[in-house]
Amino acid sequence: MTKRLESPGRSRLFRRVAVGAAAAAIVWAGACGGTIRSRVRPPSEPGRPYLQKYAQIGGLAVWIVDGPYVRENLDEEFTNFGQHFAFRFIPPNEFWLDRQEVPGEERFFIDHLLIEHRLMAGGMDYNHALDKGDEAEKEERNRTAQAREGEALRAANEGAALLAKIHKELLAEFSGEVKVWVVDGELVRDLYYIDFTEGGHDKVYKFIPAREVWIDDDVSPAERPFILLHELHERNLMDRGWTYAEAHKDSSRIEFECRRHPETADARLKAEIEKNRGSLRFP
Repeated sequence: MTKRLESPGRSRLFRRVAVGAAAAAIVWAGACGGTIRSRVRPPSEPGRPYLQKYAQIGGLAVWIVDGPYVRENLDEEFTNFGQHFAFRFIPPNEFWLDRQEVPGEERFFIDHLLIEHRLMAGGMDYNHALDKGDEAEKEERNRTAQAREGEALRAANEGAALLAKIHKELLAEFSGEVKVWVVDGELVRDLYYIDFTEGGHDKVYKFIPAREVWIDDDVSPAERPFILLHELHERNLMDRGWTYAEAHKDSSRIEFECRRHPETADARLKAEIEKNRGSLRFP
């Protein structure tokens, strides 16, 4: 995803604006008619999508939710957090945080949402409210020991050492000419791109080395195949000359289809892996 339409990346904004604008209107219309909202059980019935209440901030309830369920049934563009003015199926008095495989960023997301929600409630558009939330979130992240340590390595031109900290696990079964790495998503957000979520690749992000695909360590192992399918398909299309916007839209379509029909995901993923192994066009 991209933070702005002209910027590359798999982030919080692109799917909501560039790809999801028409879908959001449909989702909202469905919610008004009960079609979508019927899939959101009340908090008294945890699991669909509510998992547990994380905090109460004044009149706002912060819930940990089942992100895969939200992406499969409500909006494939939901990433690591959301609020009502960006995702109309979220009740006005709630913040939703995707359950994290690697907890620790909840405070950043909540502080971001408080600003974004307040500004949008006052009439500001999403793009500008997102920017303001990102600014506050970035300031808070910069104060952490991890961010300071990573920034020191980058300032000292210790690129190899920094990359070693970002790389967590090579997914050899999915790798060939193109290497697939599980990475420290929090560190990527701290140092490179605050809106990085779920995954990305070298055709989009300049900070990702050539012939690499990165999967955020916050993505659960069960959901990795869908994210990886999206990233590999997108990379293949861009390698053939498609624009990012075109490739992302088509990749979102395939990802959503496979989420709804998971029995098809394995064959499609294997096909994309073979295409990347055969790729000869490198940056």
